[in-house]
Amino acid sequence: MAGPLDGLSIQQALAYQRRLVEVSDSAGLDAALLLCAVLAKPKSYLYAWSERTLTAGEVALYFDFLDRRASGEPVAHIIGQREFWSLNLKVSPASLIPRPDTECLVEQALHFAQSRRSGKILDLGTGSGAIALALASELPQWSVVGCDCVTEAVALAEENRQKLGLANVKFMQSNWYANLTVGDKYDLIVSNPPYIEENDPHLAQGDVRFEPRSALVSGEDGLRDIRRIVAESGAYLNSGGAMLLEHGYRQGDAVRQILLSAGFLSVSTLKDLAGQDRVSWGVKADG
Repeated sequence: MAGPLDGLSIQQALAYQRRLVEVSDSAGLDAALLLCAVLAKPKSYLYAWSERTLTAGEVALYFDFLDRRASGEPVAHIIGQREFWSLNLKVSPASLIPRPDTECLVEQALHFAQSRRSGKILDLGTGSGAIALALASELPQWSVVGCDCVTEAVALAEENRQKLGLANVKFMQSNWYANLTVGDKYDLIVSNPPYIEENDPHLAQGDVRFEPRSALVSGEDGLRDIRRIVAESGAYLNSGGAMLLEHGYRQGDAVRQILLSAGFLSVSTLKDLAGQDRVSWGVKADG
């Protein structure tokens, strides 16, 4: 994608969003975020200084970013960051890009936590650390552990923790519960695990093409990992503690049944902003 290297204003640069309409439903926002990254400025700057002329170097980098987005590469990977729960997180191809729907899981976890002054939270499959860091930032008296089986993801989460300066969360490598200490129990277990069916056609579309398949796919019905997380939770969840699981919009019934079959009480499902089933939970029975 070639473009003029001088004399281009911010307003004119944003007009090139038209190059992205075939790959994105939010071409205007994508273009704005890419230009903000080039200029290291917030979105408000683009409109307050819309007549400002870009340098040749800024134009060249912006057009390079547009090229990459037009090929389907996610904006978050291009600019190396994504906002989640008002936290600016570094992202990479080593983990999923945090999505707004996952904030439903954080909201529900905070709802469960509000009745206790302190406690312990386990975030399984932490990826970039988004959920663990959001909860740690909101619950300073609680301790949070985030684990992931991918070494690069754990390193990414730790980098985000250090950048945010949160001392009440730690990250470790573990394939679900494998490296945790039996008997070390938690009051909340949360997870956004893989939940896509292995033959789902959406895996060949959009941003997910650039994300790790291991963080997306979970067996023929998409529920393999959720079954394992629930089945092995007994040794790690306190009586009266809650388990919260993000899942696909058609999986609410199945996930509730998995929780009920494992003896969880008060099983229910929260819908996301689009009105789709998104987070299911249950409470571990006493005794």
